[in-house]
Amino acid sequence: MRRDRGRPVDLAGRVDAVRTAVEAGGDRLGPEAVARAREVLARADERLRLGAELTVVALAGATGSGKSSLFNALAGLEVAAVGARRPTTSSPAACIWGDGADALLDWLEVPTRHRTSRESALDAAEQADLHGLVLLDLPDHDSTHVSHRLEVDRLVGLVDVLVWVVDPQKYADDALHHRYLRRLVGHEGVMLVVLNQVDRLPGGAVGAVRDDLQRLLVADGLDGVRLITTSARTGEGVEELREVLVKAVQARDAALRRLAADLDEAAAALATGVAEREADPDRLPGEAELVGALAGAAGVPAVLDAVESHYRREARGSVGWPFTRWSRSLRPDPLRRLRLGQAADDLQRLTRSSLPEPTPAQRAEVELAARRVADAASRGLPQRWVDAVRRVAAPPDHDLADALDQAVTGVELERRRPAWWRLVGALQLLFALAAVVGGGWLVVLAVLAWLRLPEPPSVYVGEVPLPTVLLVGGLALGLLLALVGGRFARWGARRRRRRTERRLREAVAVVARERVLDPVAGVLRDHRRVREALRG
Repeated sequence: MRRDRGRPVDLAGRVDAVRTAVEAGGDRLGPEAVARAREVLARADERLRLGAELTVVALAGATGSGKSSLFNALAGLEVAAVGARRPTTSSPAACIWGDGADALLDWLEVPTRHRTSRESALDAAEQADLHGLVLLDLPDHDSTHVSHRLEVDRLVGLVDVLVWVVDPQKYADDALHHRYLRRLVGHEGVMLVVLNQVDRLPGGAVGAVRDDLQRLLVADGLDGVRLITTSARTGEGVEELREVLVKAVQARDAALRRLAADLDEAAAALATGVAEREADPDRLPGEAELVGALAGAAGVPAVLDAVESHYRREARGSVGWPFTRWSRSLRPDPLRRLRLGQAADDLQRLTRSSLPEPTPAQRAEVELAARRVADAASRGLPQRWVDAVRRVAAPPDHDLADALDQAVTGVELERRRPAWWRLVGALQLLFALAAVVGGGWLVVLAVLAWLRLPEPPSVYVGEVPLPTVLLVGGLALGLLLALVGGRFARWGARRRRRRTERRLREAVAVVARERVLDPVAGVLRDHRRVREALRG
C-alpha cells in the first residue's frame, strides 16, 4: 500500500468540488457519472459521520487463495472458518482491535454474530499497535453464490483499505483483474496485493511468479500498488503485512484517503462531460442580430411609423395653414390606433396592444437568430451542454410574444410638443387674422361700391391698398410658413423616430437578455463552475 507522507488529505476540497459539479451540472452531465458522484458524496458524509479513528481493512480474494488462513494469522485467533469447514454465508467476518466499532459495523452490515473482539488481557501489549483496526474477511469474489459476489462488490466500495489475496494458481484470473483491479486505478494508496501460499512454489519460482503478477498489475494501471508475498501456513511475509496494517492504523487517515480516491474517481468521470473552455457568458455573439429580429417581431417598425406619423399630424395641427387644419381630423391618431397612446395608463398595462402579430417570416427570423446565438455560445461543448443551451435559447412563442408586447407598451412614448410649434402657431394665427381682416375689408368696400354708398378713405401701403396687403400678405406668409414649418416638422419627426427607436430597442434588448441571452449565459456559467471545480 502506497502512502504519501507529509501530505494531508484535502477531503473537504474534494467534497466541495464534486458537490459543486453535481449541483451546477445536473442533467447536463452524464447520468451514470452523476449517480456515481452522488453515491460517493453520500458515502463520504456517512463515513465521516462515523469518524476516521477506526480503520477498516478487508481481505478479498478467490476461493482457495488462503484468505481466511491469512485473516486468522493476522488476528492470532481462529476467527474465520477455513477450507471445507467455511460456512456458505454471504456475510463477512470481522475482527476488531479496540472498541466503539458497533456503529461502523452496522453501517457495513456485518452481522453481530460474525464480530470478534481482539481485546485480550493476555496479549494486550502485543496488539496495542493495531488498536483501531477493523479487519474483515470477505466472501469469495468468485463464489458460485451470486449473493456472495454481490456482498463483495458492496463492501469493496465501502472499506478503507483493500488487501487482495491471490494464490499462485489464480493470480492471473481475468475475473479478478477485469472486474475489480482495473476498476480501482487511482486507489493504489489504499490498496495492497498479497501473493499468498508461496510455500507451495519451488524456491526459484517465487520470484518469477511475483514478477509476472507485477507485470499484470502494471498492465492493469496499478504500477504503484504494493505487492507482498506471504504464506499463512509458514508465517512468511505475515509480519511484513502486519507492519503495513500497523502503519495504516496509526496514521488514522486511511478512511480519508479512500474517500479522496473515490472522490477523485467521481470527479474524473464527471470531467468527461465538460469541455476545456466555454464561450464568454458576458459577451455572447449575435446579440445585435437577435435584438433586431425580436424588434421586427414585436412590431417596432410599425410603432416607429406611428410615432413619426403622429408627430407630423400634430405638427400640422400646430404649424400648418389654419384654413386647412381641419383636414387633420379626417385621419385617426396612429398611436391611438395601435393602443399606444399613454404608457402610464393602468388599463393599457393590463391589455395587449393592437400591434400586428409577427408574420411566419419574422418568427423564423427570430428562431434563426436565437439558434445562431446558441450555436456560437455552445461551440466546442459536449452534446448535453449544447442541447441545454439550445433548449434555453428557444422560449415558448406565446411567452416571448407577450413579453415583447409588454416591453413595447411599457415604453412611454415621447409626446412633448416642441416650443417652436407655439411660436409658429402664433404667427400662423396672426397671418390668418390679417388675411381675414384684409378679406373682410375688401368685401365691405365691394358691398359699399355695389350699393353706391360713400366709401371710407382708403389706406395704402405704398401704392397697394392696405386691405389687399393684409389679405394677400396674410395668405402668402401663412402658406410660406406652413411649407417651412412642414419641412422642420418632417425633420423633427425623424429625430423623434430615432430617439424612440433607441428606447424601444433597449426595451426589446431587455427581453432578449431575460428570455434568451441570460439563460444561455447561465448555462455557460454553470459549465464554467463545473469545469473550474473539477479541473481548477
